[in-house]
Amino acid sequence: MATDAHHGPEFLAHHFDRPVQQFDAAKLGMWTFLAQEILFFSGIFVAYLLFRSWYPEAWSLGSRLLDWRMGTINTFVLLISSFTAAQAVATAQRGERNKTTVYLAITLICAGIFMVVKYFEYSHKFHVGLLPGSLFNPTEEGWAEIAAAAANSHGMESAPAGTYANHVRSYIGLYFMATGLHGIHVLIGMGVITWVMIRNIKGEFTSEFWTPVDLVALYWHLVDLIWIYLFPFMYLID
Repeated sequence: MATDAHHGPEFLAHHFDRPVQQFDAAKLGMWTFLAQEILFFSGIFVAYLLFRSWYPEAWSLGSRLLDWRMGTINTFVLLISSFTAAQAVATAQRGERNKTTVYLAITLICAGIFMVVKYFEYSHKFHVGLLPGSLFNPTEEGWAEIAAAAANSHGMESAPAGTYANHVRSYIGLYFMATGLHGIHVLIGMGVITWVMIRNIKGEFTSEFWTPVDLVALYWHLVDLIWIYLFPFMYLID
């Protein structure tokens, strides 16, 4: 006899037989997505390593134009957010809805702080004209920063001033591409975390169903991991 009765818990999709099957499928799908994200960013890291090997002087000069203090703050903020994201999963597994909301909110606040710091960092680059490609047009202050960086960069101490532009343009272009794409991922993460937090406040997650919290935390860990590599590559290694 045909029936429209649900075959399991309310959160169980009709095409799954058991909750564990649904969870495993969702986890596999997220890991597959994260794998292609790693491949996506791998192209940027390969480009960084190639250009660094071809133009070591340019990379030594370029890294000195970035504010490592801002990069350090953002690294610290993301590490905290990764911890709170993991705690959100742990509390969701125990059915502690209020604690899950708090941890997701802290993660969201940390992400916001990261973007605010990045805004100030980007705005300074715009102010001094250190922009990628055809937009590269340093102001007097920008040229002063380039000259100061060159004076302390390996192989650039006595280079003609005219060579600075090409070196800096290449580095700045990759800097904006790498950190810009990462920033877009941070914004996407903020949107998804907000969506999951709202669902949690509504009581959609229990100790039996917390998959979305787990998946968004996995995504956020990747965002954190990518920055852990970007920070030393772009800001610290000269």
